[in-house]
Amino acid sequence: MPARHRLLALLVAALWGVNFLAIDASLAQFPPLFLVAVRFTLLAVPTLLFVRPPRVPWRWVIGYGLGFGVAQFAFLYLAMTLGMPPGLASLVLQASAPFTVLLGVLLTREQLGLRAGLGVTVAVGGLAVVGLHRAENAALLPFLLTLLGALGWAVGNLCTRQARTSEPLRLVLWMSVVPPLPALVLSLLLEGPGRITASLDGIGSATGVLALLGLAYTVVIATLLASGIWSWLMSRHPAGSVAPFSMLVPVVGMTAAAMVLGERAAPAELLGAVLVVGGVVAATWAPRRRALRGARRDAPRESSPAR
Repeated sequence: MPARHRLLALLVAALWGVNFLAIDASLAQFPPLFLVAVRFTLLAVPTLLFVRPPRVPWRWVIGYGLGFGVAQFAFLYLAMTLGMPPGLASLVLQASAPFTVLLGVLLTREQLGLRAGLGVTVAVGGLAVVGLHRAENAALLPFLLTLLGALGWAVGNLCTRQARTSEPLRLVLWMSVVPPLPALVLSLLLEGPGRITASLDGIGSATGVLALLGLAYTVVIATLLASGIWSWLMSRHPAGSVAPFSMLVPVVGMTAAAMVLGERAAPAELLGAVLVVGGVVAATWAPRRRALRGARRDAPRESSPAR
């Protein structure tokens, strides 16, 4: 990759890492499930009006939307509402990588090589370290909900692989058409109209303004801009050369949370972070020769991990 393309990949990782602070600001005003519905509605409306659907079977678009859009963000937003720190959430969500590998083996009979197997084992060990620490020192439920969010992301990844599209950004945008209705139904059932109305009534407060700014960042910067750059890079370089840059997201997320929110990770959580990031890199970073051979095949199959 040219140096300028590496800088673009670093920029994407930074934008996605900071996005966890934007989500935290939005959740201070909006109920989590309602926020999921609003977030994807803002993407779905212009997509329906101006973007041509990708040439893929609709079952993969729907599966991608339900897994990546509904499950991932419903569980993640619920976890953060219940006390999952933004920086730690950015780390635990990386469990999507080993989940994707394991689901590929179980459901599509993909081959799990020794390198990938060891990487998955190390990453799972890192998550276990973080989980045990959370169970001993804080509420375990937010950690488990974030893991479920990572599993939803993995389901979305599997659907994009099966779609095998050469138009990844179009797939990302049309995926956004799926979540609004189911997320809104869940919000009405579980959060209730009263809580939704109350969040809209306070939209002019300082908290409300910050929430809207956070929502705008999530939709425009983290999803449209960052995902667009990521898809462009993935279409021009082997997946193994681009994908590892996403491992910098929790580094940025945890650093930003420490600087802005004063979030401090315990030594056990830092150890778990090193194991998770290292294991995921080992599991997903293909050797250069193999990556070059598979560049044409892998680029359209990779999911754009839009935050």
